Amino acid sequence: MAPPRPSPAARLLREYGWDLLLGSIAAFYAVMVPYTKVEESFNVQAMHDILYHNYHIEKYDHLEFPGVVPRSFIGALVVSVISSPAVFIMHLFHIPKVYGLLAVRMMLGSITLITLRLIRVQVKNKFGHHAEAFYVMLTATQFHLLFYSTRPLPNILALAFVNLTYYFWFKGNYLRTLQALIVAAVIFRCDMILLLGTIGLALLLSRSISLLEAVKCCVSTAIICIGFTVLVDSIMWRRILWPEFEVLWFNSVLNRSSEWGTHPIHWYFTSALPRSMLVAYPLSVVGASLDRRIVKYILPVFLFVILYSKLPHKELRFIIASIPMLNVSASLAASRVYNNRKKAGWKLLYVLMIGGFLASLGYSSVTFMASYNNYPGGYALKALHEADSLMKEKTVHIDAFTAMSGVSRFCESEYPWRYATLLFYLCDLLSPFISFQYSKEEEISIEEYQERNFTYLLNEHRHISGYKCLFAVDGFSRAKIQPRIPPLSLVKEPKVFAHGNTRDPDILSLNWPGCP
Repeated sequence: MAPPRPSPAARLLREYGWDLLLGSIAAFYAVMVPYTKVEESFNVQAMHDILYHNYHIEKYDHLEFPGVVPRSFIGALVVSVISSPAVFIMHLFHIPKVYGLLAVRMMLGSITLITLRLIRVQVKNKFGHHAEAFYVMLTATQFHLLFYSTRPLPNILALAFVNLTYYFWFKGNYLRTLQALIVAAVIFRCDMILLLGTIGLALLLSRSISLLEAVKCCVSTAIICIGFTVLVDSIMWRRILWPEFEVLWFNSVLNRSSEWGTHPIHWYFTSALPRSMLVAYPLSVVGASLDRRIVKYILPVFLFVILYSKLPHKELRFIIASIPMLNVSASLAASRVYNNRKKAGWKLLYVLMIGGFLASLGYSSVTFMASYNNYPGGYALKALHEADSLMKEKTVHIDAFTAMSGVSRFCESEYPWRYATLLFYLCDLLSPFISFQYSKEEEISIEEYQERNFTYLLNEHRHISGYKCLFAVDGFSRAKIQPRIPPLSLVKEPKVFAHGNTRDPDILSLNWPGCP
């Protein structure tokens, strides 16, 4: 008798269960930590402006706050267009704009996770079901990759194309491998040219592709991508430019990126990768020694990190594109240990590996809690909106630290600051007479605030003349080891202070908790 056919639900779960697991974790991170930081500010503000200002480019945030170097609008444009139906419905029902931020982040996360799924399928096809399962479990227990997957960084936009690169590479489609990397390097992150160099060299040395084919493919794809980004971004920036060329010149030729801090040459290998990969970090080395099939894939990625280590300014997001491939190598080691767990000599390795998975899960939980408390600016603006429901004109100044720690245009209110359902239609009638203004004016001294007519200040300073400190929002400061359970605790301290103008009697009439 033939075995019963699985139900459609069982087939869907078998096909997409692993993707659902990773997607649920990424969505959880996005919902619990909806705000963004300064590194994400350009794409966040660009998505906001595309969705809410449309073709009125003169209102776009980047014209007033261009940042150190220009970035491409292409990624923000694509994500915004796909997200626009959901944001339009939210706008019809007067849902706060911060949910629009969540919508664009979910859409970006979906794109990233689709490309991770492509890698997972190739891992299953080339290395088996056990390697596939461990690849997903390793990714799930790592905090940074899934946490960043929904964050609109140029690195994450590039990561989607790097994942496509790995997919085509595993599949044996080498021209598409190079093309995906060129798109990532030309439009989103110029530093991906290092990965293009190492993978391209590996393909040439292995005779997977000829030099003539590689040159034709790279030149034609680069010309198309340069033309596309110059066309789109010259319109948006109102000057002729290729954004990633200016970034390359700034970071590599002028070496100006080191002004934002430097790390020793070994930092990626001794800090960034161990923290981001956790148990997968040692397993990736073991995987390369146990299974020679992965060596030709992992070696170019390893060389990419080595080359990037030459740049003094280092951040984890710069080499995050290497983690998916390193995880593949780690999954092969985990699969080999699991399959031999009953043999003498392998039992200890199996126990150590299980302990490593548990330790990774614990570390990721602590890191999540630290990140949850690392956006005091966003929480401060939300608390201010909830506390003041008076339908009068008011202005709030947001200082640089507050803006960098969670505040974006998505956090601003279109309607009176308390979103009561019964007031929605009343707000529509009154909106022409109500003005809510947000100022991010820079380089205002503490003494100068007293001369300005701001209603509220969100500031990193506890005391400001002419203003009363209304409340403070704590933020993550450091982790502390303690001799009890749990052995690690998070230390928080006041980071952002909300101040009210003492000349405004309406503010003083409200019940504020005060500052510590």
